[in-house]
Parts: sequence; structure tokens; C-alpha cells
Amino acid sequence: MEADRRIEETPMVRRARVTFESEGEQLVGTLYQLAQTEDGEPRPAVVVAGSWTTVKEQMAGLYAERLARLGYLALAFDFTGHGESTGHPRDTELVGRKVGDMSSAVSHLLENPMVDPESVGLLGVCAGGGYAAVAAANDPRVRSLALVAPWLHDASLVHQVYGGQDAVRRKLDEAALAREEYARTGTVRYVKAVSETDPEAAMYGPYDYYLSPERGGVPEWPNRFAVMGWWDWLTFSPIPSAPRIDVPTIVVHSEQAALPDGVRRFATLLPTAARVLWLEGTQFDFYDQEPQVGSAVEAVDAHFRHSFDRVRPTAGG
Repeated sequence: MEADRRIEETPMVRRARVTFESEGEQLVGTLYQLAQTEDGEPRPAVVVAGSWTTVKEQMAGLYAERLARLGYLALAFDFTGHGESTGHPRDTELVGRKVGDMSSAVSHLLENPMVDPESVGLLGVCAGGGYAAVAAANDPRVRSLALVAPWLHDASLVHQVYGGQDAVRRKLDEAALAREEYARTGTVRYVKAVSETDPEAAMYGPYDYYLSPERGGVPEWPNRFAVMGWWDWLTFSPIPSAPRIDVPTIVVHSEQAALPDGVRRFATLLPTAARVLWLEGTQFDFYDQEPQVGSAVEAVDAHFRHSFDRVRPTAGG
């Protein structure tokens, strides 16, 4: 679908509101590009996905803008049922739907005459890394993959993170009941996505990124989690997708970030060697803090440049 005409200018980067379809729903995104792109040459493009529960105005938008400053067309978007995009149930982690949305975002970029069809990549942050990994395995149009602080779990790591087998089973039982209620009545049961006071929240603790208005606590983010989403989330494992990923891959992570063992398991299963760059910093540092974001973007840019085998103009000329 045609891009909306509402465009916001920044000194270096232009942001355009775009819409596109995914399985009959209308998704809303922001396309970031250099304000001065007059040479007419097709450019590399990247779809950027952020953490679970999030919207395009959070870490996905930050990374997309930083990539745009380096000459990419970068698309951050709201998944089906999230943010400005249509679809029900709202604010629900439905893995297959999110992976499909990423391929729909690739299709949207490929309709843009400014995009080089041989130079389309995916960048996933946290949970978006898992979704991007599966999308890259499924979609041959994706030519390069970058994962920043990716959340890559399997069944054993799920048990480790969520309190053991019995605790995970209780969450799955709650999700099954919530799914049945939604199918019967159309009512979605929600809990807080993040809370420092409510132990029922999906993320219970001092997660400043999400709760600080100066960081990720943006007005567009509703801070809610559909209980039925536990089913998809806890049974999802992106690690088995690794053997099917035949494009150049980089993973930027930290031993202090989430699930470094998942990164190691994933990397060993890739059919071609991935570059795994180990930095310092917590999981949330990679969402919006320096030097983590800057170092990650620098590494991802070098990776995409090598993958696409071309020299692109930067903001400096």
C-alpha cells in the first residue's frame, strides 16, 4: 500500500509513516532514510524488530534510525495486534503471526523502487532476534541476518528462566484457559507486561527501560501482556531454525545479557560460521544505552556491508 504523506524531518534522517498488509491486516511502520538520497541508486534495506510486547517507537525505531544514518532504508513496524496495526487479539505474543509479519515487511520493502532487492536484511533485538532468525530461515529473499542481544531459548532454558518445569506448566495451563475463554467469549485476559509491584506481570522487577518515560516507557506502549500469549512464547524455540539459515549472520551479545548459552547453542547449529561479538553490558543496555548501541550498530553495519558486497554512502557524503 502507498506510504502515508505524513513525513517528519530531522537534520539527517527522514521518517515516513507507511502501511502494508499482512494476512489481511494493515500494519503500520516508520521508514527511516537519509534526508538527502538524490543519486537514484538502489539502496540496501533492513527490517528491524524489537523485544516482545514492544512497539515501533521503542528499540526497533532507535536501531532503524541509526541504520538510516549509515545509508540504509530501515523499517520499524508494529506487529499485527500491536501499536497502530490492526488485528486481534491485541498485545498477544503469537509467534507464527510475528514471523509472518516480518516477511510481509520484507515484501513491502521490495515494492520500493529505492530498495536493492539483492540487499535486504533483518535485524532483531531481544525477542525480535528469535523472530528474525525464523523469518530468515523461511524467507529466501532475506540476504543477511543480524541479532542484537537476542533472546534465544529452548525448553531447558525456558525452565531455567521461568522457575522450573512445574512453574512453566502452570503458565501453560493459564494460557490454555485464557485461549479457551477468548475463543468462547472474545475476552482477552491481560496482566501487566512489566511491573515492580505485581508478581503476576510478565516481567516482574525493576526493569527501568520499560518503566522510564525517558527510555522505553513511551505513550504508544500499553504495558500489557495477553495471558494466552504464554503458550506461544514458552513453546517457541528459535534455536532449531539455525541449521536452515544459509545467509551471513552476526550476533552481538554479552555474558551479562539474557541467555548467553542460547546464543552459543544457536551459533553452533548454523551451517556457516556466524560472527559472535561479545561485548559488555546488560540486556537493557543494548536497547538504548551507549556504548552498547553504538558498538552494536557499528558491527551490524560492517556485517551488512560485507554481506551485500557494496559500498554505500553515509551521512557524511
